[in-house]
Formats: sequence, C-alpha cells, structure tokens
Amino acid sequence: MAGPIRYPSRMAKTRVQFVCNQCGAVQPKWMGKCPDCGAWDALEEFRDAGKQAKQGPFSGSVVPIDGDGAQALPIGEIDAGSGPVTRVPSGVFEFDRVLGGAIDTETASVDGAAKGSGAGLVPGSAVLIGGDPGIGKSTLMLQAAAGLARRGQRVLYVTSEESAQQLKLRAARLLGGDLPDNLFVLADTNLARTLEQARRVEPAVLVVDSIQMLYKGDLPAAPGSVTQLRACCLELVYHAKLTGTALLLVGHVTKQGGLAGPRLLEHMVDTVLYFEGDRYHSYRVVRAIKNRFGTTLEVGLFEMTDRGLTQVEDGRGLLAAEYQSRPGSVVCPVLHGTRCLLVEMQALTATGFLGSAKRKVSGLDGSRLAMLIAVLEKHAELRLADQDIFASAVGGMKVAEPAADLGLALAIAGSLLNRSLEPGVCAIGEIGLGGEVRHVQQMEQRLREAARMGFTRILTPKTPAKPPKGAKVVPLRTLGQALEHLG
Repeated sequence: MAGPIRYPSRMAKTRVQFVCNQCGAVQPKWMGKCPDCGAWDALEEFRDAGKQAKQGPFSGSVVPIDGDGAQALPIGEIDAGSGPVTRVPSGVFEFDRVLGGAIDTETASVDGAAKGSGAGLVPGSAVLIGGDPGIGKSTLMLQAAAGLARRGQRVLYVTSEESAQQLKLRAARLLGGDLPDNLFVLADTNLARTLEQARRVEPAVLVVDSIQMLYKGDLPAAPGSVTQLRACCLELVYHAKLTGTALLLVGHVTKQGGLAGPRLLEHMVDTVLYFEGDRYHSYRVVRAIKNRFGTTLEVGLFEMTDRGLTQVEDGRGLLAAEYQSRPGSVVCPVLHGTRCLLVEMQALTATGFLGSAKRKVSGLDGSRLAMLIAVLEKHAELRLADQDIFASAVGGMKVAEPAADLGLALAIAGSLLNRSLEPGVCAIGEIGLGGEVRHVQQMEQRLREAARMGFTRILTPKTPAKPPKGAKVVPLRTLGQALEHLG
C-alpha cells in the first residue's frame, strides 16, 4: 500500500544574490566585472528571503487582493490639495537653500531661515547626506536639528556612533546653554527600537546618524553590509512616507568619494547631498546630486569654526583677503543655482616632456581643460604640447559651466607668458573651438556681483547688458583680443 503523498514545503528560501556597489544592479552569481556598468570587483553578496506569491490552487492563478486599495484615476481628477506643500525651514539658510524651494534672495539672510521663502524640508521626504570623516556632517545635522526644534518642530536625533552624554557635550559646545526641549536624543543601533521610539515621540523630523551603524535583528548580516543597509533604509523610508516625517540620513563615503554601500541607497531616497571640503581648511560646500523637490544647481557655503559651522552669505570668503592679480590667476563670476560667486581660477605651467605632458585639474572639468589647451595652441599660437599644466578652482568649489572658459584660458596663458591682468579686472565668457568668445546666460547678474566685489573692469563677450555703476565692460570677440589684456 502506498504511503501518504508528501508535498514539498512552501517555506521561504533565502536567495543569495550579488549587488553592484557602483550602479546597484543585481546579478544571480558573482563575477569579477559588473556586466551593467563595467566596474571591477564591485559585486557584494546580498541575501534576501524569497517572496511568496499569493497563488490559488493551480499554478499561475493569482488571487485578487480584497479590501480598499489604491485606485487608478484620471490625472485631472486627482486632488492635489489646497495649495503647495509647506516646507519646514531648519533655520540654517544655506542648508535650506540646497534642499530647494522658493528662495527670496532679496529678503533672505543667514541670520535665520529664509525670510518669506518656502525653502527647507518637505514633510515625508528622505534626505541622504554623505561626506568624508571629520568634515562636519554630524555638526551640520545637530545645528539643523536645533534650529528646527527652536521653531516649534519636534525632532528625534538618533545617534548610533555616540552615547547620549557625548552628544549633549557636543551640543553644549555648539549651541551654548540654549538646548531646546523639542529636541529628543536616542542613542541606539537597533532599527526596531528606533522605529518604536519614533512612533512614541511622533517627531516632525527624524535624524539618523549614521545609517551604516543601524542593524535589523532578524537579518544574519553585519551592520553596514548591503543586506542591512537596504533593509534598514527601506523601513525608515516607509516610516517617513507613512507618517509624513522628514527623514535625514547620514552616510559614510568610500575612498573614491562615493556614498558607502550600493547605489540603490541613492535610488531609495528623495534627495542626496554631499558635504565637501578639505578637512585641513575651513570652508565647506554642500551640494545636491539628486533632488526630487528642487534643483541640483544650488550650493550651500559654510566655514568651520570652534563654535561649529558658520554660514557664508555671499561667497566673499572664497576670495582670499590677500588676493591680488598675478600670473596664472584670474577671477571669474560663476553661477550656482540662484547665486553668483566669484571664484579664482589658477593655472601653473611647467616644462615637461613632449608626448607625456601632465594635465591635472582640481574642481574643474579635465576634458574642458584639454579643449582650451588645443584652442590656445591653434588660435593663440602658444606652445603647450611640452608643458605640464595644473589648473584649480580655489576655495573648494567645483566649476563646470562654460562661462569660466575665458578666465581659465587667460590663467593658462598668463602662467606660460609670466603676465597678469591689471588689478580690478575679471573675465567672463565661453570659448568656442574657433577661438571666438561667446555670450553666456544671466550676464547682468554676473556683472552686478563683480562690481559689488570691487572689480572695475570686466572682460566679457559682446553683450547688451548694461554695465553696473562703477564698472566698465570690455567687449571681446576673439581669444586673441583677450590675451592682449595680459600685461
């Protein structure tokens, strides 16, 4: 007599997959090279419980989900609310500027939040901020959390790398004796306990410093691994969307400067910010590389002091107090979002070897530098093929717009010829492959800012913009005309 029929168990199996930490692609097996992005040795092991599909008694028959779920509606019938989303300003204007929103540049100041503006955090959004160790990420988050608490918002600051006592000592040093009562602190690394405290406190803003140290107890993986990072980030984002809590996550960066962990962390959040700068210098820059609720062109400027981060209002500090015109140095007004900053472009030429000359940049586009070198050789008859050329944007800024072409070309030529522009002269303009100087956008704003910073002569392409009071505009058509101003 045959025995009872035994059916295979439907228990969830643990699947082993491999996630690329460069592009976030998932592969079924390990390979030395990611087939999607081509990165070598970038696949990391990721274990995920198998998903049980809701199936009927026959294979392929799916049981419909009962209950009131989301319904598809024509886009015209969707209720978008009574008005625009009300953002939550943190009181740190430079931070709010990068987060996005309507900024009133005439009434905004750094002594508080943006006056009369809608810049700041969007309720229910998730923001990921990364930076090098010691750059000031925790300091910025603590100052922003204190600013939110002072404005009546309830804030929960979860620290997974410090004790509560250590955080209070740092807060007392940065904030003085004014510690707001609406700022709650939790020192824990367990995700379940963190979410439980978030449900009890019901904060408007939840800060997690840092996401790499959180762990989920039911996952057999170490904190900071791909499995833990993905699971913890997903649950925190779901909690933020469900409760309308603004979520701020602090992340570490790798040696290459990218956020630690797979790129899928960047895909799961709404905004990704990078906190940049040299830890041995005082100036810091906050920029957005992804922002679903604003532009990615804005930058926030800070200066690190013994009392924490001080906001830089107009970028005046980017030009050193001892700045003076010299060979290989030209000032150029560049735009970052709604703000115009005067950045010093520096270049150095040194005798190298023909065929193996070095081209190094810092804060600039290397391919743009190669193009300008070719234009200088072709249309200015400068011999640069055997010259090592080093170019830099001073102040930790990253300059990518073509409006800085003229300033960089003049800096290279000035270093080679040992000539400089006269004091009080700056340059604006894009250079074409034919050696012509082309018009750039928002010229009036650039001219106005240059004049405000004390520049009396401005080298520009031919423009209908009126020169500001106290400054003279020198129109140029070709790169050769610009080089004539090197004395």
